[in-house]
Amino acid sequence: MGGAVSAGEDNDDLIDNLKEAQYIRTEKVEQAFRAIDRGDYYLDGYRDSAYKDLAWKHGNIHLSAPCIYSEVMEALKLQPGISFLNLGSGTGYLSTMVGLIIGPYGVNHGVELHKDVVEYARQKLDEFIKNSDSFDKFEFCEPVFVVGNCLEISTDSHQYDRIYCGAGVQKDHENYMKVLLKIGGILVMPIEDQLTQITRTGQSTWESKNILAVSFAPLVPQSRAEGEKPDTVQLPPVTVRSLQDLSRVYIRRTLRNLAGQDGQGKGTVQRIPHKRKRRRCRRRRISTYVFVGNQLIPQMVESEEEEHAEEEQKEAAVGEEEEEERDIGDIEIIKQVNELREQILALPLPESLKAYLLYYREK
Repeated sequence: MGGAVSAGEDNDDLIDNLKEAQYIRTEKVEQAFRAIDRGDYYLDGYRDSAYKDLAWKHGNIHLSAPCIYSEVMEALKLQPGISFLNLGSGTGYLSTMVGLIIGPYGVNHGVELHKDVVEYARQKLDEFIKNSDSFDKFEFCEPVFVVGNCLEISTDSHQYDRIYCGAGVQKDHENYMKVLLKIGGILVMPIEDQLTQITRTGQSTWESKNILAVSFAPLVPQSRAEGEKPDTVQLPPVTVRSLQDLSRVYIRRTLRNLAGQDGQGKGTVQRIPHKRKRRRCRRRRISTYVFVGNQLIPQMVESEEEEHAEEEQKEAAVGEEEEEERDIGDIEIIKQVNELREQILALPLPESLKAYLLYYREK
């Protein structure tokens, strides 16, 4: 599934194409997609395929097409502080983007069938927190992943504001999914080859809307011998953040706001400027006639306009070289300073506390 938009040269180029095709329609969804490089979730040797609008699968690791994730993120109507459950959380790519929007006071849980994929997702999450500059530009709700079959979730589990299921849901499992949703919540899942948005409007009332025709692999029911009890999935508990953790969130927010008020924008995402395409001047020739002996022979003569055009083209070539030099200068400027990190390191605090405020990031 995919191929709805042109392939990009990099992550930003892919997002530009998704915006142009109206798959990404809101600023907060765009910011989340730009903050997390899709290529970082590919195995080494497969990254060249990361910016195509195509699904990718290698063993148990799977990523849906970017146009699908875009529609899902928009349909979920995410807000800060809400709870989110990802059924079939896979690599954690979608859950991490969701965490950038719902922020530190939200809940972000994922259930994945394959243990090796959960380990892969935790590894990618750790790399994002430790290495990505985007982490310091957002307040983040870290996803928590558990191994299990999402069709075997404990019946006494808590409900969520938003739910996404990343596998095809059979009609007889639809009500099972709906029960996990709070009143006023939104469930997005593929059912009967349609990506569907379901809003719970009351205790037993729902509104459904088809979003996009899709093709997903179906949910896998748990196989067990007759009479054998199922392996019930216990979702992670919804816990209150510790006072220490809340203090870290507040200090980082205050310093981030102070850096923004300083107004230099050193920590904001900047795009490398594109070279402007120069319009070529059309060369014109004038037809004239000359006598050779007693014959009148046509001859093409360059006009003054053509001479000026040649001079303009030479000037344009020089201008393009200068513009390339300016572009190189811009690229050097884009080596950004992480304002939040600089602010924390400048605080008169013990090194251990600074490391805690930095989430033990090394850069």
